Amino acid sequence: MEAKFREDPIVLKLDTPEFKNIFTQEVLDLKKLFDKYNYEIRIAGGAVRDLLLGQQAKDLDFATVATPKQMKEMFTAENIRMINMSGEKHGTITPRINDKENFEVTTLRIDMITDGRHAEVEFTKDWKLDANRRDLTINSMFLGFDGTVYDYFFGYDDLQKRRIAFVGDPDVRIKEDFLRIMRYFRFYGRIAEKANNHDHHCLEIIKANVEGLQNVSGERIWMELKKTLQGNFAGDLLKTMLNVGIGQCIGIPNPNLEELDILLNRCCHLEIHPMSYLAALLKSIDDVTILHSRLKFSSYERDMAYFIVEHRGEKEGSRPLLPYEKLVLNTKIKQKDAVDYVREVLKYRGSENLLEQFNSWDIPRFPVDGKILKDNGVPPGKMYGRIINKLKDIWIDNEYKQTTADLVKLLPSIIGEHKNK
Repeated sequence: MEAKFREDPIVLKLDTPEFKNIFTQEVLDLKKLFDKYNYEIRIAGGAVRDLLLGQQAKDLDFATVATPKQMKEMFTAENIRMINMSGEKHGTITPRINDKENFEVTTLRIDMITDGRHAEVEFTKDWKLDANRRDLTINSMFLGFDGTVYDYFFGYDDLQKRRIAFVGDPDVRIKEDFLRIMRYFRFYGRIAEKANNHDHHCLEIIKANVEGLQNVSGERIWMELKKTLQGNFAGDLLKTMLNVGIGQCIGIPNPNLEELDILLNRCCHLEIHPMSYLAALLKSIDDVTILHSRLKFSSYERDMAYFIVEHRGEKEGSRPLLPYEKLVLNTKIKQKDAVDYVREVLKYRGSENLLEQFNSWDIPRFPVDGKILKDNGVPPGKMYGRIINKLKDIWIDNEYKQTTADLVKLLPSIIGEHKNK
């Protein structure tokens, strides 16, 4: 597939502070090595995009005309260790320069056969052909070590317009790797200036191909979706994704759009966790289980979703914060996680005053434990847990004022109650 391209790919020469900052000693030594063996090497992908936006480049990836075999011979001859050889069949070699920094260096390549997720590749020395296989125009640029920006497919223009476009035909690009649907939305949140300025033709093509996501692993989908929900326009992008049918393919067949709208109206100014957006779409604990089985959350994320769905409703107490204090003090999970989850529930509910109070609340330590019960003549057994829970409820209701001695005095009556039961 040949997309519309520039005859002269050089669009400008970078000389910014952010560009100069990338030249660590290790980067310079990597370049010297490739120069010594007469292999051209350029910076590729996301770092070029970020530098053109005036941002610091987070991760540097490199592209080269050298084949994996040639790179291995070169690094071996120079006594440079190579790590993680799993990328070799796709052209990636990872040298550890000065025993300090790892760099992924990938041979220019063409994707010959694709199955919607993986590709069989053929190596090339043509920079334009390599750019032509990439997903989005803004990710298809290269940067020379002298600052020259090589842009074959108008990625620089799209970046200036804050436009997200596939390289060439979107239908072909997506069918090569259906995860590109999720990447489209992630980069829209990174680059675009307006929430709903999508190319409608592009959205129609995404909609026509969305079922391909069913063959992509949940872990990969969640990796992209989480980044989208941490970016700009997260709520609007989530709604657009659901409109094109992504929900059915990622474990949310019947999204609760009404609850999502309520959440967005309440929390649009708060920085909420990605799980809050997803929890809003779920109607029950069972829905959390179904979504987790598809996307494979971490245990922390899964438990947050369960917690939000269980506790997002109205709560009653003698003081507004009391029910949330109880959730922390009576938790069966790590107390630190319970604190995080309560904060998220309060954000979800738009309860900013309560959130402020909760953030300034010093968690009191319950002054009774099993040893104290034993020292005060309570026989060991199943009764311990029930007695401690009862004492804790009394202590919480009295706003944590009772001391160990105060609570020990209540033991005879509580033991009596349990015996009578």
